[in-house]
Amino acid sequence: MPTSDFLTLYSPATVANVVCGFDVLGFALEAPFDTMHLRLTEQPGVTIVHEDDFNLPTEPARNVAGAALLALLRAAPAGTGFEMRINKAILPGSGIGSSAASAAGAVVGANQLLGSIFPKEELVRFAMFGEEVASGAQHADNIAPAIYGGVTLIRSAEPLDIVPLSAPPLHVTVVHPQIEVRTADARQILKQQVPLKAAIRQWANVAGLVAGLLKSDYQLIGRSLEDVIVEPVRSILIPGFAAVKARSLEAGALGGGISGSGPSIFMLSENEATAQAVAAAMREVYEQLGVDFHIHVSTINSTGVRFA
Repeated sequence: MPTSDFLTLYSPATVANVVCGFDVLGFALEAPFDTMHLRLTEQPGVTIVHEDDFNLPTEPARNVAGAALLALLRAAPAGTGFEMRINKAILPGSGIGSSAASAAGAVVGANQLLGSIFPKEELVRFAMFGEEVASGAQHADNIAPAIYGGVTLIRSAEPLDIVPLSAPPLHVTVVHPQIEVRTADARQILKQQVPLKAAIRQWANVAGLVAGLLKSDYQLIGRSLEDVIVEPVRSILIPGFAAVKARSLEAGALGGGISGSGPSIFMLSENEATAQAVAAAMREVYEQLGVDFHIHVSTINSTGVRFA
């Protein structure tokens, strides 16, 4: 067990893409979250200990949290070293930002130990190196909400431009069917060319979703949760997707879709009662299909990584 000189933090799960906002929109969840312990060491470099049963690599360059810390160390005072202990509650491959939670938690905790010398945007840049280890691409749509909290818009990845968005109270229901969808595979099947008509509809939905969040307009949020580009391709990898979506809408959800690259599916609701009804609908679909699953009902986490 960690001793008292460790800093303890909780790094949240996140939902990326948010239906129409592929690679540009994301939000943080209150639960589940990873628990991480960090401390400064006299020996330079990074030491990683996993306190869970996922058998993730502990070599820093091959570990998402380790890669993020190595990026931070390149800008930190010479001779800096960290020991990090990780207990993951966000299942790897779940589509709710497991790799982002590790990477974001690592750099936020390290920055705290160093006296908060780096701004949040710089922490996102460091953590994106962890995402590159996980998926082969440096994307920030999970990392940004994990660090900033709430809902975030990645207006630009290069140069990095992150826009935190205000949002009305929202409840989130997430179902994680126990199948594997690798992020790299889910990206590979996407079409590289998009018809102009589809692109225009997608742009309108992203604008409508952002406007709905800022105006606290639940009906506009619901109308805008439509993806005509990515979801039609990726949903074929997720058994029961169409039934979950249809039954969730019948239960009163505003809308939703694939969380990240899947296999998790999320739905937004105005209140907890509806979110619980959506959870019951999701449960019934997967029980009928005979597919094991986990369900999370949460609100949006407004703070991101938090300290114990």
